[in-house]
Amino acid sequence: MTDVQSFRELVEHLIEEKDWQGLRHQLEHMQALDLALLLTQLSSPEDVIAFRLLPHQLSTKTFELLTPEKQVELVESLAQRKHKLSNLLNNLSPDDRTQLLEELPGSVSQQLIQLLTPDERKVAMDLLGYPEDSIGRLMTPNYVAVRPSFTIEQTIEHIQKYGQDSETLNVIYVVTPKWELIDDLRLAEVLLAPKGSTIADLMDHHFVALEAFDDQETAVQMFQDHDRVALPVTDSKGTLIGIVTFDDVMDIAEEEATEDFHRFGSIQDAVFNPLKATAGFLYRKRIFWLFTLVFMNVFSGATLSLYENTIKSTVSLLFFLPILIGSGGNAGAQSATLMVRALATNAVEMKDWLHLLGKELIVALLLGLTLGMAAAGIAAFQSPEIILVVLFTMISIVLVGALAGLSLPFIFTKLKLDPATASAPLITSIADISGVIIYMSIATWYLNL
Repeated sequence: MTDVQSFRELVEHLIEEKDWQGLRHQLEHMQALDLALLLTQLSSPEDVIAFRLLPHQLSTKTFELLTPEKQVELVESLAQRKHKLSNLLNNLSPDDRTQLLEELPGSVSQQLIQLLTPDERKVAMDLLGYPEDSIGRLMTPNYVAVRPSFTIEQTIEHIQKYGQDSETLNVIYVVTPKWELIDDLRLAEVLLAPKGSTIADLMDHHFVALEAFDDQETAVQMFQDHDRVALPVTDSKGTLIGIVTFDDVMDIAEEEATEDFHRFGSIQDAVFNPLKATAGFLYRKRIFWLFTLVFMNVFSGATLSLYENTIKSTVSLLFFLPILIGSGGNAGAQSATLMVRALATNAVEMKDWLHLLGKELIVALLLGLTLGMAAAGIAAFQSPEIILVVLFTMISIVLVGALAGLSLPFIFTKLKLDPATASAPLITSIADISGVIIYMSIATWYLNL
């Protein structure tokens, strides 16, 4: 990769000197990936000037590698230069163009759609007509399809003729005259097939496909399960209408993972770039759960007030309170993390809950006993009279926290809610409240108070 930083300084210098010919010459010899990095670092209007000077084909490749935010910035800046913008939009792959149009305000998207050729406008409207987060929004209609009767020679000629516009040539799709999908073949199978054979000779009728109205997370799981570089997309009748490629699905997987991590941290919606987000936006995304958890933790304080006499008689109980409830919260957060991940990847299902509960019970008892022995060892030096209180409380709190952390993701899934909402702060709050009750109840009973 070229030194993008030095190129940036050179580009800024050439723009300042208004040496457009020299600038064009420098840009033409850069790779699309380097240009995308360069444009990301350039500020406006230098980025627009550099982008406008790129050759047609290179500008399209570069644009597809930019982040959605940068794409939107460039499109808005190019709005007054309709010829350049029209060429760019018409040459973008349909799936990338759909993603761009979704990022823009509705009124801007409609204006851009009018810049498309009639054929491209129809493709764009078809893709945008599918529900948000559906496979239909993600697919591209650019693929190579053949008939079972094609000979290998005819197939290769067909690929050479129509393959230039295909999103990928790794997979060739076999369809009936009515475009019903009946098989898919790897390109290597076609190239290595004996001369004189036909596509029908290579078919085994074993293939996997997505439906256009499926959720995009389905595609992520399908790619993981079947190790494909592309998957066909059909309508409800089995007609081939597009394909989804691995790179598009990985973008979705990253977005879904980001959303889950944010929810697990009790952030309402995903914040993909906190550097660009305003302070007000970040505040709104975080305040709801934090505000709610404050009121949940009021119960901890209220519970402590009920055991005022116990605390006065044995003040040393307060020393171990943070250790005990913190351990319960940590054990619960660990269990919740494991279960949210397992549910998200379909490694476990709802029917596995009882089996996992029994296993977690054993693990939690062992963890609680180990941590309890450690805490009891500290109590032996600090307050020998409450050694057993600390030991039994630690075992109980870790047990409750771990079982809550395991169960809540399953409960949320059963209620058709995102299991990631069973987040670490929520588990911690539950562990805090239950921990105080358990600790003070055991202490009051053991100390005969």
